[in-house]
Amino acid sequence: MLRLTLDMDDVMADTHGKLSDIVLKDFDTALTKIDLETKSLRELLHPKQLTRIKRIMNEPGFFADIPVKKDARETILKLSGFYEIYVATAAMEFPNSFKDKFDWLQKHFSFIPWSNIVFCGHKSIIHSDYLIDDQVRNLNAFKGEGILFTATHNLSDKTFRRVSSWQEVSELFLPNK
Repeated sequence: MLRLTLDMDDVMADTHGKLSDIVLKDFDTALTKIDLETKSLRELLHPKQLTRIKRIMNEPGFFADIPVKKDARETILKLSGFYEIYVATAAMEFPNSFKDKFDWLQKHFSFIPWSNIVFCGHKSIIHSDYLIDDQVRNLNAFKGEGILFTATHNLSDKTFRRVSSWQEVSELFLPNK
């Protein structure tokens, strides 16, 4: 059975959406929801605001209630009938995220065994046939086929095959009906 490895943040979980809501609610800004959907936070926020975002992301509980991306659960459940599913999340950047991320995965994706969840720093260690990730740096280091999941921070990249939704993942990886 082929291995399909999935990133968590901004692939399975709508991390950017949660951060956008925080910016609109808690930051003194003239930015709109549309601004935050079309450009990365790095492009839009002042360095002091980016530092504040990193602090917020490192608080215990931040990753506990991130919304699941539309159609992710249903699609991944179907994919698990055809692929060995792994989750690889670069949790080392935010050490307080481990418990939140594990609990989140157990809550929303309980069909993925704990033994198939990898908390790592660099995804070059992942041995899989496919990796779906939103970070180009992770796909560059990956030895299998990398699939770029569209996010505001990777819109200009033309290096990898791209998917923009879980419906597109389904069309790419599941047999026709």
